Amino acid sequence: MSTGIKLSRVRNGIILGMLIGLTGTLLGLSGVGETFDRNIGLSWLFHMRGEITPPPEVAVVAIDSRTGSQLGLSDLPREWPRSIHARLVDELVRRGASAIVFDMYFNTPRLAEDDLAFARAVGDADRVALVELVTGKRQPISDAQGRHTGSVWIEKLVQPLPSLVESAKGLGTFPLPKVDAAVYEFWAFKDSVGDAPTLPAVALQIHALTVYPEWRSLLEQLEIPELETLAHTVENVGKAQQLRVLMRTLRRALYNDPAASTKLAKLEGTQDRSPETQRLLKSLTRLYTGNAQRYLNFYGPPGTIRTVPYHALIHGSDPNLDADALDFRGKTVFAGFSDLYDPGQPDRFYTMFTGEDGVDLSGVEIAATAFGNLLTDRSLKLPGTVQTGLILLAFGILMGSLAYLFPAVTGVPVILTLAVLYALLAQWLFNSGDYWIPIATPLLAQFPAALFLGLSGQYLLERRRGQHISEALGYYLPESVARDLTENRSDPNIFDKVVYSTCLATDMSGFSTIAEQLPPGELATFLNDYFDTLAQPLKRHHVDVTEFRADAIMCAWTSEQADVEIRRKAVLAALEAGTAIDEFRERHDLLKSSLRIGLEAGPVYIGHAGGGGHFVFSIVGDSANTASRIEGLNKHIGTRILATHAVVESIDGLLLRPVGSFQFVGKTDGLPIIEILALKASASPAQVELTKRFAEALDCYHEARWEEAANEFERILSDYPDDGPARFYLARCRQFLAGAPQPDDPHVIRMDAK
Repeated sequence: MSTGIKLSRVRNGIILGMLIGLTGTLLGLSGVGETFDRNIGLSWLFHMRGEITPPPEVAVVAIDSRTGSQLGLSDLPREWPRSIHARLVDELVRRGASAIVFDMYFNTPRLAEDDLAFARAVGDADRVALVELVTGKRQPISDAQGRHTGSVWIEKLVQPLPSLVESAKGLGTFPLPKVDAAVYEFWAFKDSVGDAPTLPAVALQIHALTVYPEWRSLLEQLEIPELETLAHTVENVGKAQQLRVLMRTLRRALYNDPAASTKLAKLEGTQDRSPETQRLLKSLTRLYTGNAQRYLNFYGPPGTIRTVPYHALIHGSDPNLDADALDFRGKTVFAGFSDLYDPGQPDRFYTMFTGEDGVDLSGVEIAATAFGNLLTDRSLKLPGTVQTGLILLAFGILMGSLAYLFPAVTGVPVILTLAVLYALLAQWLFNSGDYWIPIATPLLAQFPAALFLGLSGQYLLERRRGQHISEALGYYLPESVARDLTENRSDPNIFDKVVYSTCLATDMSGFSTIAEQLPPGELATFLNDYFDTLAQPLKRHHVDVTEFRADAIMCAWTSEQADVEIRRKAVLAALEAGTAIDEFRERHDLLKSSLRIGLEAGPVYIGHAGGGGHFVFSIVGDSANTASRIEGLNKHIGTRILATHAVVESIDGLLLRPVGSFQFVGKTDGLPIIEILALKASASPAQVELTKRFAEALDCYHEARWEEAANEFERILSDYPDDGPARFYLARCRQFLAGAPQPDDPHVIRMDAK
């Protein structure tokens, strides 16, 4: 392969890679691509990773379909006296819970005594977070004249009972954005309601109040201007409203400072602190400086986070639990509806860990998952838009280029191996670092496209190379032979065969004289032009074999059996070749004579001839030899195109002139020869008249009426002075009239020269 071809192939491979890379990038960054990778790629990563251990600081207290009967209460939790929740709070405080989160909405007053008991327990615990709702509606916008000019979506927070708001340590909403009925993300702060912290974020802040002095010390070193407005000690933090002010203030101050995360990270390591304190400080830093919306890093199927039945805490024991299961020291507990057996539980969300039995993760378990992600800084990390684009672009370029440049036998295993390695890398990053890089788009879109287009490109390239080779061989061999050689059928013996053919022989009259007048280089140019001019009509009529012999051409149209069609093609090619050479003579004054062609039909041998490892493709047989003799006859009788009767038989539309039977040197019988003058459709009246008058004169000759025949031929020449056959026969008649020996058979003319 030449350097130019190599560079061209490399260029094409890079172009293909760029195409796949850019297409994959556009797809991956589009909404369709994001959905594709989320629904397929992320699901695959989670399933391959499997269940992981959630942080021990989080637990769920579950209300399920059996809780009411176990407590001797209604099956509907909304009908329970709220004093039962007070008992739960007291029990969790007694068992050492660091934070208690109710994923239940208490907005409707019930029995005052029970509501008061619950509020008192919440206030005394000083660690309870309650949920508040987010409601939204579209509100019209009007101009100064009161005309509606548009609308805007407005959201607001709806808090629980005032007594509970005053008692709770924190309030937080927990809306979950659904995508195609599934949940993938959560909010840490809800910007549509003034950066209000959500329930998992509030739970983390309450849980981390144990390190509030260290946290405030870090903030003082960071020199946050708003710090003086915040509580100086954990005792001054206050209840829910004060906690919200603290969290909103910190969020706005730290999130709007791009360097805050780096500065805090450096400050965290400047003092000797316990690992637990360091982790909590890091969690707070990531909470306030990180993105508001984050991808959930699920721990596993329903029940992966330690789940304790509600009634087990009320009763103080459960036969299905050991003592450690009820130890909640230092744990944040989420209480809410969670049934690990009922697919129809009221608060459920479809995730990639929804079981085959249809049991979804409950809302409270997702809230606990979000808290665990914030606590350990293990929510999923995604590359930015630029990084994602670069990954997809590089993957596409690599895959597309290799698929095109490498031969299929090595290219397919190579890119398949690279695809597997990329999948393993993506899984390793996901498992070890919670990094989610694109996987569905590269492996399910770019990889198949690279494989298909690369192999298709190679096929087209090889096909084009084969065509080029076939075309190159076609300059020297028949097209069918060149095609077979290109397809690796290279045994010369398979091309040797005896076929029926119409042979056409021609040579250049006066070649020796021309060769004497031209230098070798100019002679070669002259010959190439001559042969190219002559080859065009032959190719137009689909000649099968063309053999160049010095200044002559021998060619053949072949078929397995006698076929009038190949004879017709040869005749038409001969007529057009005569016209083409006439035009050639107008370009080249050196060529004085017109073309001479001989045609014969019959069996010939087509195949290789030669030895010593070098062969030529040749036409061998009596038909080829006879065509050459007939071509030479033109010189003797002054004609252009001569053929045997076998050639023109059954071909309509030709103006023909029989010129007699000739016995060539070495032959035992005479052969009827026909002159092909023109197509009838284009023949002139003079040509038609000539054939009629010549036939009458030839009849006289065949009857040995020499004087009468001579007179007829003289009259023809007076009207057609350039007619070669009339001049030929007139000369013979005069010889016989002058006393030359007369032939035994006037119908056959014996040739004494080739």
